[in-house]
Amino acid sequence: MSRISQDEVLRIAELARLLLSEDETQQMTRDLDQVLDYVAALASVETEGVEPTAHVLPLETPLREDRAAAGMDPELAVSNAPDREGTAFVVPKVIEGEEEG
Repeated sequence: MSRISQDEVLRIAELARLLLSEDETQQMTRDLDQVLDYVAALASVETEGVEPTAHVLPLETPLREDRAAAGMDPELAVSNAPDREGTAFVVPKVIEGEEEG
């Protein structure tokens, strides 16, 4: 017996804004049923006492000391800007209805 119906597949397709043909609906129903069978098989695996892991190998994440550094010179930061005003970037207005001020 199938774990998922064609009506459920069509509902999921609608939520995903997909238009499936009859053949695609049948194929997707079979595919999703196989996925659900696999998930059920995984759910039956005994995991008592197994430590959760994010990766199969222990990975070291080297961290550097968090130290403040000198900021970039503002003149250098805007030196290649196509349009600037002093040390500020000038960009086109993108929000309608905002008054310039």
